[in-house]
Amino acid sequence: MARVGAVPQNEGMTASALSLIAIDGPSGVGKSTTARRVASRLGWQYLDTGAMYRTAALAVHRAGLDLADRAGLERLLAGLDLAQEGTRIFLAGEDVSEAIRSQDVTRGVTPVSADARVREVLVEQQRRIGASGRWVVDGRDIGTVVFPTACCKIFLTASPEARARRRLLELEAKGQSPVFAEVLADQRRRDEADSTRAVAPLRPAEDATTLDSSDLTLDEVVDWIVARHQAHP
Repeated sequence: MARVGAVPQNEGMTASALSLIAIDGPSGVGKSTTARRVASRLGWQYLDTGAMYRTAALAVHRAGLDLADRAGLERLLAGLDLAQEGTRIFLAGEDVSEAIRSQDVTRGVTPVSADARVREVLVEQQRRIGASGRWVVDGRDIGTVVFPTACCKIFLTASPEARARRRLLELEAKGQSPVFAEVLADQRRRDEADSTRAVAPLRPAEDATTLDSSDLTLDEVVDWIVARHQAHP
């Protein structure tokens, strides 16, 4: 377990390119679904970092913990037991794949994911997992902070309206009755928080290629990323 403090340097990472595809972008753009499909197409593994932060937020929520409680947060992080098996996410052995998608977790994940102490612990875990290469990883700082030597970096984006429409359909498919204006407002709030946070803000890596998926289908996005990766020497 990492010492709580500044985000560590990527120990063991060399200057040579790591066989890893980093897909960054704002919330609601479909990074996870895209990354899973790309990994399946290439026969690689997929690491869901967003789910890791959601699981940490769930743990904080269940503990009734205030992030200002430094000692309490350090104790929680020291015992944080996360695991991913396929597309399922586990917290201390419990399958929380559905629980981490609740509205309570969605509302709480932004401040948790912006906390430097949380990020230190999870970034260290992500680097350890991905160090062997042949992973597709999505998030908001994968190409800029977590894996700066990834061989292929994609910044996947779409307009707030397009992302809100996609989120609306997802919620409706789960039997919910969301209001588009509220979903869009939440989308804009998360964009602002992600791009202005002090630790690892959302931004494209200097060597990333930006893909606007507003008018593209999922298959078209996956085809584009796979072709981009295969074009590398």
